[in-house]
Amino acid sequence: MKGYDFAVVGGGIIGLSTAWNLLRRCPDAGVLVLEKEEGWARHQTGHNSGVIHSGVYYRPSSLKARFSREGVAALVEFCQEQGVAYEICGKVIVATKPEEIPLLRSLYERGLTNGLEVEKIGPEELESLEPHAAGLAALYVPETGIVDYSCVAEALAWDVAKRDGTLRTGVSVEGVRTTGDGVELHTSSGSFRAQVLVNCTGLHCDRIARLSGVEAGVRIVPFRGEYYELVPERRGLVRNLLYPVPNPDFPFLGIHFTRTIGGEVEAGPNAVLALAREGYKKTDVNLKDLGEILVCSAFWRLAGRNWQTGTGEILRSLSKRAFVRALRRLIPDVVENDLVPAFAGVRAQALTKNGRLVDDFLIAEGKNSVHVLNAPSPAATASICIGHTVAQCAIRRAQGR
Repeated sequence: MKGYDFAVVGGGIIGLSTAWNLLRRCPDAGVLVLEKEEGWARHQTGHNSGVIHSGVYYRPSSLKARFSREGVAALVEFCQEQGVAYEICGKVIVATKPEEIPLLRSLYERGLTNGLEVEKIGPEELESLEPHAAGLAALYVPETGIVDYSCVAEALAWDVAKRDGTLRTGVSVEGVRTTGDGVELHTSSGSFRAQVLVNCTGLHCDRIARLSGVEAGVRIVPFRGEYYELVPERRGLVRNLLYPVPNPDFPFLGIHFTRTIGGEVEAGPNAVLALAREGYKKTDVNLKDLGEILVCSAFWRLAGRNWQTGTGEILRSLSKRAFVRALRRLIPDVVENDLVPAFAGVRAQALTKNGRLVDDFLIAEGKNSVHVLNAPSPAATASICIGHTVAQCAIRRAQGR
């Protein structure tokens, strides 16, 4: 049985960043990365809009706020070193209704507290930044950017290999046995031994944690986010990134417009319950995944508190007209023929036993393991910092501390 110091399970941007950070801290360590798909970044990392988030939305004392702020700088530095294309283009957050003005004001104060450059703008300044947008007031956040996170993940994997890390794709973990001095991983490609297991499996992280004997009191609920794309001749409706004021009671940012590093303009996402953890299509159903949701009392508590919001999200999923109606709050000129269906992503959202959506990043530790149990947006932005923190935890576990 091949032995390693650290076995990282999950080949998304968090797992690869963790392996990269481990090898930077411990150049002589044996680091194994296992990914069940045939390539890197096939799930959350490869199914997002590519926004480099500044951190304006997040509670000042949270990991999201700190890691976003530090993560932008670390991500930009990595992209420059590796030759990954990125752009810091700025974001506009628009209040379209009078009741959103106090929320916009709170976002402004939060942004300043988080150490960001945030500018209040009125309708005239909004028109100069986004000529087709409509709103009563807005914020301009210049530090927001765009990148292709799949390219970042590939660059991380390349550098891990360069540092003599072992990378294995097409290998799924089927069992975990904790031993006195480490863990044994039983996989579809044989067994491996490691001193410390690092669980970065995203949509399946709670299951791997339970296999490792770690019960952190959360379950993953998958939410699908569906996108449309502006047809090429209508991309001029949006210059950069255009967002509504988000619902403060729900950890999603609302349907928005984002320009990609490739020049496309995406519109979305909504947020609907997925009937499979890897349910990228409306017709995707996994009976095991669905059964876990239906017998989960915490999910029904969540649904009972948010049924009105959930109904609206389902309507926008089923009706393009309803989806466009939400977009017209930001850009009144957009019509149904301007949009064609694009990709969908699935967000691995942790849910507590009392039915609350975990709002911050969540990392748990076992005797010989470390588990990333909640890493939704802005995790890609913060990936270098999250990987650094997880690597520190894993090194402590290896040292018996």
